[in-house]
Amino acid sequence: VGDEARELAGPGTERIDLAGRLLVPGFQDSHIHAVAGGLELGSCDLSALGNAPDYLAAIGAYARAHPERPWITGGGWSLEAFPGGLPTAAALDAVVSDRPVFLPNRDHHGAWVNSRALELAGVTRDTPDPVDGRIERDEHGMPTGMLQEGAVRFVEKLLPPVSAEEFDAALDRAQSLLHSLGITGWQDALIGAGLGLPDNFDVYLRAAASGRLTARVRGALWWDRERGAEQIERFLERREAGRAAGDGRFDPATVKIMQDGIIENRTAALTAPYLDPCGCGGHPGAAPRPASTSGLSFVDPAKLGEYVAQLDRLGFQVHFHALGDRAVREALDALEVALAANGLLGHRHHLAHLQVVHPDDVRRFAALGATANIQPLWACHEPQMDELAIPLLGPERSSWQYPFKSLLASGADLAAGSDWPVSSPDPMQGMHVAVNRVAPGEQAEPLIASEQLTLAQVLTAYTAGSARINHADEAGRIVPGMLADLVVLDRDPFTAPTYEIHAARVAATFVAGQPVFQA
Repeated sequence: VGDEARELAGPGTERIDLAGRLLVPGFQDSHIHAVAGGLELGSCDLSALGNAPDYLAAIGAYARAHPERPWITGGGWSLEAFPGGLPTAAALDAVVSDRPVFLPNRDHHGAWVNSRALELAGVTRDTPDPVDGRIERDEHGMPTGMLQEGAVRFVEKLLPPVSAEEFDAALDRAQSLLHSLGITGWQDALIGAGLGLPDNFDVYLRAAASGRLTARVRGALWWDRERGAEQIERFLERREAGRAAGDGRFDPATVKIMQDGIIENRTAALTAPYLDPCGCGGHPGAAPRPASTSGLSFVDPAKLGEYVAQLDRLGFQVHFHALGDRAVREALDALEVALAANGLLGHRHHLAHLQVVHPDDVRRFAALGATANIQPLWACHEPQMDELAIPLLGPERSSWQYPFKSLLASGADLAAGSDWPVSSPDPMQGMHVAVNRVAPGEQAEPLIASEQLTLAQVLTAYTAGSARINHADEAGRIVPGMLADLVVLDRDPFTAPTYEIHAARVAATFVAGQPVFQA
């Protein structure tokens, strides 16, 4: 960078003419499930499909192609493909009845299972709902094949273990894909076992120790919401083990606390009840849902501040899943407790998703030093938003969704990520939506146009912003002294109309100056 760079060039130096293409810092994903995404790519992956007939055809074809597998696993289906977001075991039974089927939806807040899986798990009309989830039932109380949130554990605990070889292959697949999209580092938002996923800690240790981990990975250790502060000792052990492995590419020094669920299945924590509490929109004959629900707080808010203060004091960063406005407020309240107890220790705590943020809480982010960890690809009109989320929120709360510009204007730091495999990991797709508030390639009414970011603002969030919360202080910018984590785009999106941002592709990716992807 600058004239002094030319003085360092020698006979063996490779010179690359960008020819009008744009060089940017390597992208960093602030909230992703890389190993989970790699596992889905190697199983019954439904993420590229969009309707029920195609899902069922693909599941049947996969089962026929893999007669040796005792379970059919995978996932990636979309809620809007089914009435009320509720697929049935009967539909699965028609294509696979001889083996259990377990298919989390794309956001991993619920799972579609067949009758054989319910039978093996012992889930019947007499099985009570767990406190942190729900078994969907028909008018007679019989389970229908959709398990929400904590109810997923009834079946997931029966899944066959994932072998070390399968785990390693999954991370390799994921890393190759992410490098091809210009991603040079990420924060894995679930290190441990949870949400139907097996424990992935050792796969990162092996990859770091062997040198196979070329990305820079910050690991967020999973907080088991059924336990309390006693699990922190295990976090300390894992942090030490992670930092001792390899050359520092894996640092599990974050703790992930999932405070609520999602809007579409009414488990996101809201400050006021959901609209339409009668069960309308469910499958025909569905039993009425609770008459007044405002969602679930997975960790007791009365204890959350105590836990966060202890983690902060021990040097852990806290990564919250906070999607509803009550969960956002509970997370901010907990950070306020930690700040009062410890002062500002600079661990860069952050709140992810932020679908609904009460206007009164926007200004609190900057005051508490909390980073807004945004998943921009979701901030647009699409079927799941229009058919499932907005009707449950109503006009006023729908206008509070994904307040990116308001958060930035209030002084909050922004980081950006994808939540892959929930949605595409392609940063250019996310940037497109952050700028346009319209889905890539679509022509539609923007979702709250007043919250649009500029391309420079969202590019900064995907680079310096995410590098900051990943504690990758030598990455995210192109200035002397930084690591040469770099991306070459095939064009300069700043010189094109904003509706073409999504068309930009990665031509090359470099980590520490070494090529890890070439188109």
